[in-house]
Amino acid sequence: MSLLQKATATGRTLVQLTDGALHYVGFAAYRLSLGERLALSAGDRELCLVLLSGRVDIHGETPGQGRFQWDNLGERHSVFEELSPFAAYLPPDTQVQVSALSEVQIAVCAAPGSREAGLGPRLIRPEQCKRSVRGRGANTRYVCDILPDSEPAHSLLVVEVRTPSGHSSSYPPHKHDTDDWPRQSFLEETYYHQVHPPQGFVFQRVYTDDRSIDQAMAVEHHDLVVVPKGYHPVSVPYGYESYYLNVMAGPKRVWQFHNDPQHSWLLDL
Repeated sequence: MSLLQKATATGRTLVQLTDGALHYVGFAAYRLSLGERLALSAGDRELCLVLLSGRVDIHGETPGQGRFQWDNLGERHSVFEELSPFAAYLPPDTQVQVSALSEVQIAVCAAPGSREAGLGPRLIRPEQCKRSVRGRGANTRYVCDILPDSEPAHSLLVVEVRTPSGHSSSYPPHKHDTDDWPRQSFLEETYYHQVHPPQGFVFQRVYTDDRSIDQAMAVEHHDLVVVPKGYHPVSVPYGYESYYLNVMAGPKRVWQFHNDPQHSWLLDL
């Protein structure tokens, strides 16, 4: 199976993870025109809506917890602005409608939820998202934690990363595909990519120690890369800037990775 899922040039759905591609993680990204509405039902999953760009109203209801209404959300015109996103956490059985107040791009991240946890729907404001710088030199990238393991959820972990021109990201190569806590956790992952300017591309490789998976991909604007297991570095060519939204989920909601020992010497540079 190809781990690269290509974006669509037209229509409401920008890109969507194929059903059954992963056990824990679900993902779709949508484009909405002014006045258009997107209705979603969480079912037995929990959702995190990430407003990539544009302005929206979000209205909905969670059984036993009542209705919620968040109006006129959105500050970014592009994911490449120095701004954190608005996002929303929605527990299982939530019904929600997103109404576009402008041209909108929005991501829907999904993972198994827990009704017993009693978590309620909540708005995640930009000022609640922790921003940090990771790496150094040509390995520097800029991280924004949207739904980290320090915030309430059952399975979902959501983070966005911007990587400058000519830099590497998710590097040195690391993996989190073994349930061996505290040394490593098992988390599936998706990478939703955007590129600036949009005619550009980045490279991503997904590979395992035994090379049972070894795919190197040229990834374009709005493409999705699926990481069921293995290492998954990203490289950005000169002249272009990379954005990706990571969604992770697994049997334990904790992120502990293992660096590829062949390349761990890079941490000493």
